[in-house]
Parts: sequence; structure tokens; C-alpha cells
Amino acid sequence: MSNQRIKTPCVGLCSTVFGDTVCRGCKRFHHEIVNWNLYEDQEKQAVWRRLEVLLSQVMQAKLEVFDAERLRLQLEQRQVRFVLEQSPYCWAYQLIARASRMINRLDAYGIALLPEFREWELPVLREAIEREFFLLSEAHYERYIAPRFLREGMELRV
Repeated sequence: MSNQRIKTPCVGLCSTVFGDTVCRGCKRFHHEIVNWNLYEDQEKQAVWRRLEVLLSQVMQAKLEVFDAERLRLQLEQRQVRFVLEQSPYCWAYQLIARASRMINRLDAYGIALLPEFREWELPVLREAIEREFFLLSEAHYERYIAPRFLREGMELRV
């Protein structure tokens, strides 16, 4: 499965159709979703990279990937889609997002929860990761994207 190219970050849970500026599913911005098929490869890579950095930040605060090769093999064996070029922390997210209810021992996947999260059930951890990833994406939008759109909107009125 990992050899198949994932062409879009979309996970099929788009919330921008309900007015969200940041999608609760894939964490892309509304304009990125609307314009995705018009983007050049470089623009798509920039979006993928931002999502990877934010997600890795969230994941590293909750767990350690101590054996990336074991994790990769387990994902392939279980046919969990992941982007091979991304951080193993993004791979760990895919595992937890897709199989949190079926995993008994994370160490079998080359992953260890940090001490403060060891007592958490994986579905609860998955929800916390999703929430934090969304909040980081929203904060990124508010800090770096929204001001530019506001300035451009004001220039159009003048």
C-alpha cells in the first residue's frame, strides 16, 4: 500500500462545506481544498510539508517511534496507507488513526507512549491528537494566512 501514491491529504471527512476555514478531516485550509487540482507540484508539496511538520510536532509530544523499520513493515503488512516519504511520526499517526481499537501493544509496532500518556486508551489518544492537530492548523491559518487575505480584501475595495 505504501507504494501507491496518495495524491491528496483528503480523508473524506471535509468540514469546509459546513463553513470551516480549516478542514477537520485533512487539516488543509479551505482555499487549498478548492484549488488543489490547480496547484503545481511545488504548491502541493508545500501543503504536505506543513501538515507533516504540524502532525509530527503533535505526535512527538505523545510518543516515541523507536523502530521505524518495524513500524513500516507492520503498516505494510496490515495495509494501512501512509506516505513513505513522511516522518515515521506521521506513519504512527496513520496507525493510531486507522487501528486504535485493534492494537493491544504499541511496542510491537516500534512505538512507545511517553510516560504521561501510557495510561490513556488509544481511541482517546487518537481524539486528543486530532484535536491538537486541528488547533495547530487553525492557529497557523490565523497567524500566517488570514492576515494576508484580509489585506488583499482591503486592497480590492480601495
